[in-house]
Amino acid sequence: MAAVATVDVTGSTVRVRFTRSEKLLGLVRDVDLPRDAVRAVEVVPEPLTSLRGLRAPGMALPGVRKIGTWRGHGARTLVSVRRDQPAVRIELTGQRYDSLLIGVDDAARLAAELAALE
Repeated sequence: MAAVATVDVTGSTVRVRFTRSEKLLGLVRDVDLPRDAVRAVEVVPEPLTSLRGLRAPGMALPGVRKIGTWRGHGARTLVSVRRDQPAVRIELTGQRYDSLLIGVDDAARLAAELAALE
């Protein structure tokens, strides 16, 4: 399976690390967020179909992969999702992005860990 973004919760920080190919294709950068910026968390079983808005900038292969920034209704979402992988939507407050939608293999575990921060 291809390498994908990772989300680590350490100390007072939530870190999202993208692979080199994700950075190039989606024009994204690694993100460090304070734990207290997490407002809500949910597991998204089908993340490819849950996105709305315009991709700017980023890359989308319909039904396969989406990486980048999606904008819509005054909100910005940082995205890295792929087919057949659940994702975690992390709603934020006071940050550059209003939410993150990141595909992870163990989405339920990560969501539970992040929900404990709320």
